[in-house]
Amino acid sequence: MKIYNTLTRKKEEFVPIDENEVKMYSCGPTVYDYFHIGNARPFIIFDTMRRYLEYLGYNVKFVQNFTDVDDKMIKRANAEHITVKELGERFIGEYFEDAKALGIHEATVHPKATENIDAIIDIVKRLEEKGFAYNVDGDVYFSTKRFKEYGKLSKQPLEDLEAGARIDVSEQKQDAMDFALWKKQKEGEPAWESPWGMGRPGWHIECSAMANRYLGETIDIHSGGQDLIFPHHENEIAQSECANGKPFAHYWMHNGYININNQKMSKSLGNFFTVRDIRKQYDSEVIRFFMLSAHYRNPINFSDTLMEQAKSAVERVYTCIDNLEFLKKSAKPGEITLSDKLEGFKQKFKDAMDDDLNTADAIAAIFDIVYMANTEINAENSNADIDAVLGLIRELGGVLGLFTKENDASLDAEVEALIEERAKARAEKNWAKADEIRDKLKEMNIILKDTPQGVKWSIAK
Repeated sequence: MKIYNTLTRKKEEFVPIDENEVKMYSCGPTVYDYFHIGNARPFIIFDTMRRYLEYLGYNVKFVQNFTDVDDKMIKRANAEHITVKELGERFIGEYFEDAKALGIHEATVHPKATENIDAIIDIVKRLEEKGFAYNVDGDVYFSTKRFKEYGKLSKQPLEDLEAGARIDVSEQKQDAMDFALWKKQKEGEPAWESPWGMGRPGWHIECSAMANRYLGETIDIHSGGQDLIFPHHENEIAQSECANGKPFAHYWMHNGYININNQKMSKSLGNFFTVRDIRKQYDSEVIRFFMLSAHYRNPINFSDTLMEQAKSAVERVYTCIDNLEFLKKSAKPGEITLSDKLEGFKQKFKDAMDDDLNTADAIAAIFDIVYMANTEINAENSNADIDAVLGLIRELGGVLGLFTKENDASLDAEVEALIEERAKARAEKNWAKADEIRDKLKEMNIILKDTPQGVKWSIAK
């Protein structure tokens, strides 16, 4: 497998530190609100990366943090007259609800900043002892000029970053580019005891501390949105490598931005959507399909037109699955004759995923199977062939977190019973009874279709 490494700006063969295990860290949400559609993209993309690595046979240790104390959280908690902890717990719960709906697996560990204060203090102390950090009246800053490789991820020298970046300037800093590792307590803020007095961690340090605690000093993959390259991930590298004296992450993966109707998402433009908002209009699987329908490093445009196209595409696959399930009921026993053809589709899927997680081409491979099923599979095929095609669609779809929904078994049984009852009524020329059952099925949104193999039913979309 090859991965585009932001650190080197090229595709590289993926070779994990341990041949059987992959250590992966992905930046999680700040839990002061529902997460928005822009957040959803990295959550879905890197969940898919994890799924594929597991499909390849790796044991993936996946860590995604929760930032559960920061300026936005303090402001909102104060406005709602609740504690920061109460706010955080509420929106961590809301995160899991939306994430589960989107097919995002829970991480191996979901550490919280507030539960790792000791690890954060430890790494800040080491940076101070090594001369990379300095204390000014309870505020501790990282000295960027002490780290000669600062800027290696964003590929800009420190001077250019200093000139172009919007940096919070403080008279206490030795340099404008220095950033806070530990913040002195202000009135009304949560705080913890530390060697520098009561205070709380800066934003960047928590990820370095938690990656170090749960994955070790050097990890395989660090991932997140493109917007995190600078300053967040740049600062993580500086902190971690200065504290440990070792490379922090071997591969850096970043997804592209999401635009809304060809405009940057912004509350001021009125085009800011949370996943919770969008789930009211579209099925969660349609959202996930949309996110995976373009290469993760490319920008993607969110619009109703494109979402409707994604909805139609998902429905097409499920229609194929329904048709195959129906054919299987009357198929005759026999051996598989499609092994070579199906193996070719599977290889096309793997080739796409091995090429820097090209989910767009991987989806195309699944649609090749769907096209073959729709045009070549019929009542003459054996149940083994039909099972093999169904199995491959679900296997490859499952790697992407798609096409794995099963029909409601209780609904299946109820509808089948009604269809049989209607057929019996028609055979007995009890037209009133048959019409009554037909009307009941119509109320259930069930569409009937007569085929040579019998009556086929489906739920109206």
